Amino acid sequence: MRTSLSVLTLLAATGPWLSGADMRLGIIGTDTSHVVAFTRVLNDPANPDHISGFRVVAAVKGGSMDIPSSKSRVEEYAGELRDKWKVEILSEISALAGKVDAILLENVDGRTHLANARQAFLLHKPMFIDKPLASTLEDARQIEKLAAEAKVAWFSASSLRFGELVASVRMPEMVGVTVWGPGPIEEHHALDLSWYGVHPVEMLYALMGPGCETVTRTAGGTDASGTDVINCKWKDGRVGSVRVLRPNGGYGAISFGPKDVKQGRTDVPPFSYVLLLKQITKFFETGVLPVSNAETLETIAFMDAAQRSKQAGGAPTKLR
Repeated sequence: MRTSLSVLTLLAATGPWLSGADMRLGIIGTDTSHVVAFTRVLNDPANPDHISGFRVVAAVKGGSMDIPSSKSRVEEYAGELRDKWKVEILSEISALAGKVDAILLENVDGRTHLANARQAFLLHKPMFIDKPLASTLEDARQIEKLAAEAKVAWFSASSLRFGELVASVRMPEMVGVTVWGPGPIEEHHALDLSWYGVHPVEMLYALMGPGCETVTRTAGGTDASGTDVINCKWKDGRVGSVRVLRPNGGYGAISFGPKDVKQGRTDVPPFSYVLLLKQITKFFETGVLPVSNAETLETIAFMDAAQRSKQAGGAPTKLR
C-alpha cells in the first residue's frame, strides 16, 4: 500500500521519528488485556515474538466506572505495567508530552475514545486507536475531523483483521463472504455491535473492502442470548453476511468466488496480537496506513446502519 498524500502531510507534522533508539510508546487506558499483551512483546527482548525498536515507557490509567469488566481491571493492568515492565504511570494525558513518540489509545470502552483522542491529538503524536474507533458514528467522524485539524496520522483496527483465519479464506476474486463471531451486548453502547461485534465486522471488511451500500439486520433471541444476522450488499453487486453469536461463540469465515468456495481454517488462531502489533509498529515507523481512515469510518457506518435496521424491525437500511 502506498502512502497517500494526506498521510505524507501528516508525517511532516508528526515526524521525523527516532533512529538508533527505541521509539517510546505511551498507552492511554489500562482496562484491557491488550496493554499487557502488547507490552510483553515490545519490552521483553527474550519474548519469542519480540518486536525490536519500540518500547512502552508511560501509561495513563483511564477506565469506565459503569462497566464492571473495565472498572475491575484498571488497577491490575496498571500495576503489572508499572511493577513488571517499569512503565511510568501518569495521571494526565497531557503528561505524555515529551515522554513518548507515539500513542496507543487502548480504552476498552469506545465511548471514551473521542474525549481521550481530543486530548491526545494536542500532543501531535501518531496514534493507534484500538477497536472500536468509537461507539457512535458521530464520535467517529469527530475523531477524524480533530485528527485532520491537528495534522495527526492515525489508524484503528481489530486484531481479527490481520489474523490467520481471514488470510485462510482470501481468493483472487470474491463475490461474497460470510463471517461470524461473538457479539455480546454491553448495555451502555448505543451501537450494540461496537462492543464486541466489531470483530466479525472487521473480518468482513478485511475481505470485502469498502463500498457497502445497504444492510438488513435480522435479530434473533434476546439481548443476552441469541443470534443476529446482518445481510449486506455492496455497490458493485457483491453480497456478504455477518452472524453475531450471543452471549459468546467462535469465529469463522467462508468466501465465495465465481466457481469456488473456501472455508476458513479451523487449525489456526483467529486473531494474533503479534500480527496486529507488526502493523502498528510499521505504521509508527513508516506512516503507511494498513487500513485507510475512510474504510475504518465505513465500518462504524455499517454498525450504525445495522442498529437502525434492527430498530426498524429488520428493514433494509442504507449506510449514512
